[in-house]
Amino acid sequence: MSSFLDTLKSIDNTILLFINGMHSAPADSLMMWISNRFIWIPLYVFLAYVIVKKFGKNSWLVIIFGALAIAMSDQLASHLVKNLFMRYRPSHNLILGPQLHIVDNYLGGQYGFASSHASNTFALSVFIMLLMPEKRKLIIGLFAWAIVVCYSRMYLGVHYPSDIVGGAIIGFVSAWISYKLWQICSKRLALS
Repeated sequence: MSSFLDTLKSIDNTILLFINGMHSAPADSLMMWISNRFIWIPLYVFLAYVIVKKFGKNSWLVIIFGALAIAMSDQLASHLVKNLFMRYRPSHNLILGPQLHIVDNYLGGQYGFASSHASNTFALSVFIMLLMPEKRKLIIGLFAWAIVVCYSRMYLGVHYPSDIVGGAIIGFVSAWISYKLWQICSKRLALS
């Protein structure tokens, strides 16, 4: 079992060093920008517009459950899982850290598993996918956005690929639970 875990850790490190090693000054700036949560506010406003356009007066309930999906994923990743596993971020790893290209001295918090950026972006993307499966272009765009945000976290050296995968799984589960709760609630309120 330990050799299997060592192999996974080696793969994790190799992928991270490869992604982090493909750096340039313009890419450094771009990845810091992409990783900034506030930069994406126009996207959230656009999604709220799409929801209001589709669900009209009942959009408030959809927005509440979408926010629940994100809050659930964020709390699980940021507080429960990170505090449970206490896995140092690559940037805080005493052996791996010195091998990384660190941008603007950005190291992130102490623990990295699971990635909150991954959990939150995937929670939103999956919730919209479940909610509006007919909006294929929007769904593809949202998953592309989630992947780019996750890539930026590895590029910056603050998450291992397994941190991203763990966060994405948390996001998927949180979105599914929130979507199911929305279905139950909207049926009971006779909104759908």
